[in-house]
Amino acid sequence: MRLPRVPRPRSLAGQLFGMQAVLIAVLVAGYALFTYVSDRGQAEDAAGRQATAVARSVADAPSVHDAIRTANPTKTLQPYALQVQKDTGVDFVTIMNPQGIRWTHPDKTLIGKHFLGHIGPALEGKTFTETYTGSLGASVRAVTPVYDNSHIVGLVSAGIKVEAITKRLQEQVSALVGVAAGALALGGIGTYVINARLRRSTHGLNAAELSRMHDYHQAALHAVREGLLMLDGQFRVALMNDGGRELLGVTDDVVGCSVAELGLPAPLTGALLSAEPRVDEVHLTASRVLVVNTSPVTGGERRGTVVTLRDVTELQSLMGELDSERGFTQALRSQAHEAANRLHTVVSLIELGRAEEAVDFATAELELAQTLTDQVISAVSEPVLAALLLGKAAQANERGVELVVSDDSAIDDGLLPESLPARDLVTVLGNLIDNAVDAAQGTVRARVTVTAFTDESVLVLRVADTGAGVDPAHAEQVFQRGWSTKPAGPGGRGLGLALARQAVSRHEGTLTVREATGGGAEFEVRLPLPTVSSAPAATPASASGAAGDAVAEPEPEPTPSEPAPPKPAQHALPGGDV
Repeated sequence: MRLPRVPRPRSLAGQLFGMQAVLIAVLVAGYALFTYVSDRGQAEDAAGRQATAVARSVADAPSVHDAIRTANPTKTLQPYALQVQKDTGVDFVTIMNPQGIRWTHPDKTLIGKHFLGHIGPALEGKTFTETYTGSLGASVRAVTPVYDNSHIVGLVSAGIKVEAITKRLQEQVSALVGVAAGALALGGIGTYVINARLRRSTHGLNAAELSRMHDYHQAALHAVREGLLMLDGQFRVALMNDGGRELLGVTDDVVGCSVAELGLPAPLTGALLSAEPRVDEVHLTASRVLVVNTSPVTGGERRGTVVTLRDVTELQSLMGELDSERGFTQALRSQAHEAANRLHTVVSLIELGRAEEAVDFATAELELAQTLTDQVISAVSEPVLAALLLGKAAQANERGVELVVSDDSAIDDGLLPESLPARDLVTVLGNLIDNAVDAAQGTVRARVTVTAFTDESVLVLRVADTGAGVDPAHAEQVFQRGWSTKPAGPGGRGLGLALARQAVSRHEGTLTVREATGGGAEFEVRLPLPTVSSAPAATPASASGAAGDAVAEPEPEPTPSEPAPPKPAQHALPGGDV
């Protein structure tokens, strides 16, 4: 047995239309009924006043007084009464003697008979009105006395039939009903138009469906981890979910505020204010790397913008590490090629019977590789930095750039705290070295000098190159995303230094750029260290006065018990076997 289908609840617009139509109909019907009752009462009052005026006029007429004095008043009064009745629009004018015997009547057969109605008040000298059913039917009548020298010599009654009053009222009611019907039709059309627009706005959903959608909407906003930002047509914040607040670092209620008032970086603010859609754009905040997508909301007009935000800070860091690993792989491939060449050389010397020369050649190569490794490890024994420097040295050598670790460098293993992740060090120093190699490549005696040491609970990293340097006017712009003097590649430019600045800022450090001593640019990173080993850092006094220090402290004179420090040397890493 098939169950009957339960009808779907009417839409919100349909419910409102039905309610408004009933309300308008009730109002119009109530007004029509009130008007009908009010007009009927007013019509009866008007009829009474009209009948009173006619009756008094007849009672005061001299011809009526003269006729009453005659032996046959009917002869004169009957034509007179009919004429007055015709001229004034009343249904009857009856003139009678004080005993109520008619002298006039519209029906001649009733002349001489007793008047049907009350005459007592008139005999007392009062003019009164009443509704009474007489010989002509129900009528509104007025009765007034006729005086002759203060004596009542007759009575006059004038009246209008209730049927005539009803007929007049029906004409008025017909007009009222027409007006009411027009008002109802106009109200219905207006209500339909308004509700049709409401139906389009609510997509035909009823109140329960709208309430359920709102609940789902709120739950989804709080459940989505990605940031969601909705802007109105004036680029004011209309909605922001919890993820958006976290990613943008917003804590206050910003609904209704302009995007320009959120304190976001200028490139990100420009992307949010743009009228054009943005697809997977990378933007930096103070501590995050965000992928931004914007889509305008249109419906015949621009209604706003929907913005989605994804946090790719960790992903970007991993990509940086992956790029470094790819660089290491390429360096190892090159070194493998070089090692194969040297191995062939050794094999060829042995085949030529020059075993002694083969041993000397192989020993020299091994000593060179071990010497380079020992030099880096002795200066920077922190494993992550040492591995990074060795790998970057091989990469630089492949590009014809000499990577040098200055003798000022001194960082022992275990000196860096856990609060400074190795990933951030790779991000900062790796990007600085990559940019320095790019700048130095192609120059005469291309060289990149790296200095790393600790100074009074501060980790100092310096990277200098022999490139063209940085214009002082652009000293801050170089750290902004998208700024680069190199041609744009497939993946874009201008992100490395911005990521480095972001990582440094995350640890409350500073990253600055200035002109290097021998030309080119020198970038300096200063990161505060919460805990530093009590062992004295092997940092010569000249380290604080290295090229690029803002203020150089005077070097103390050596005392007899303290030999003068040796002149700082530099460890060249030309990219041998690593």
